[in-house]
Amino acid sequence: MTTANPIPSFNDTPSGPGDGKPGAALVAALKRLLRPLLRLLLAKNVTYPYLANLLKELYVEVAATHFRIAGKVQTDSRLSLLTGVHRKDVRRLAHADGLSDAPPENVSLGGRLIARWCGDEIFLDENGQPRPLPRQGRLPGDVSFDRLVAAESTDIRARAVLDEWLRLGIVEVGGNDRVRLIADAFVPKKGFEEKAYFLGRNLHDHIAASAHNMLDQEPPFLDRSVYYGRLDPSAVAELATLAERLGMEALLAVNRRARELKAGAPAADTGSGPEKRMTFGIYFFDEADTAHDGERPHA
Repeated sequence: MTTANPIPSFNDTPSGPGDGKPGAALVAALKRLLRPLLRLLLAKNVTYPYLANLLKELYVEVAATHFRIAGKVQTDSRLSLLTGVHRKDVRRLAHADGLSDAPPENVSLGGRLIARWCGDEIFLDENGQPRPLPRQGRLPGDVSFDRLVAAESTDIRARAVLDEWLRLGIVEVGGNDRVRLIADAFVPKKGFEEKAYFLGRNLHDHIAASAHNMLDQEPPFLDRSVYYGRLDPSAVAELATLAERLGMEALLAVNRRARELKAGAPAADTGSGPEKRMTFGIYFFDEADTAHDGERPHA
């Protein structure tokens, strides 16, 4: 039988529905992280009833997956007790087919292509930056956009990838018919489905890291930020430029090292443990400072 970690508990968290309320600090954090999400949902016509039904489904899914007791069958009654969802709904939702978390094919291939373009030395210039690529090589083996695509997929034509990336604003074709990367990571300017996928993936991993740390699980994940309030707009603009430059340097360095480690990784059956995935992200945000939190840095 598949088992999971024991159910974590907080001193200020009730053990079941009706036992009390979660701590004020957790509720305040929950409200703060949900507000921008709800702004997006309202702008995209996702109503409260729809979200409520989705949450009900996810409560049952997460409880069934992560809150098992070793050696015991996960019953509808226990799931109902854990989640507060009626047992009739638990029975229905426990057997429902959920949406796939797999990325769209163009996102999966695009991510691999850009990782290679930003990490493989043959596609980098003397400064370690992704170089503009001729659309086609003159001779077999020439470094080109066609060669980049062929390195990751022999089923997709380079022209199809180029047309899609031009539509999404990821590349541009300049002088001498060279393809230049204008987005240093696969974050398209257009394409709602692509951006929606990255919204879910990136925020999932950030929240998962923070939740891991909140539950005092070891070892803690990296989760740091720098905060300053009451700054002049020109100072924020300068800091945004600095953050983008340093952030891209960090992302490119981690990407290059990850490619090296993956290329030199032993076979999966060597007994070193199950394969894992990782995410390292950078973000920057600013808005009008109405809270007057002062100038205390947080890092």
